[in-house]
Amino acid sequence: SSEKESGSNAKGGREDKGNEHEGLSAKDQAAFDLGIEIIDVRLKRIDWPEDVSGSVFDRMSAERTKVAKDFRSRGQEAAKTIRAEANREREVIIAEANRDSEQIRGEGDAKAAETYANAYGKDSEFYGLYRSLNAYRNTLNDRSDILIMEPNTEFFKYFKDPGM
Repeated sequence: SSEKESGSNAKGGREDKGNEHEGLSAKDQAAFDLGIEIIDVRLKRIDWPEDVSGSVFDRMSAERTKVAKDFRSRGQEAAKTIRAEANREREVIIAEANRDSEQIRGEGDAKAAETYANAYGKDSEFYGLYRSLNAYRNTLNDRSDILIMEPNTEFFKYFKDPGM
């Protein structure tokens, strides 16, 4: 055959010198003598001896616990970083919103004051009466309020002389 001529075979590349079972172990030699050729050996399961298996399991468990603790630690650190960044962004957003609201409120107050000035500038006496009525309403809004003042004060100006 061509294998014998080339000096190698498909069973691992060993040269064939005429004695095909040369260099085999005793078990392989016995199998060969029975016409059995062992091509491959695979292990399906390996068990530790009983006196060692407990410590091996404990060591494996400790290693997994260490890895899990490391993952948790890294996760907690990442969570702290994310929370800190979110809180910082929240503070910036709130500060900007407060700044914008104050600016808008100021613009609104200025516009309202301008509108009042334009409207009441035509009749300043009416504007004074209107402001006094608002002051009365805000000061005397509860029946249980007691106000002790001299009747000659500016506060009661429109009560004294209705023609003014």
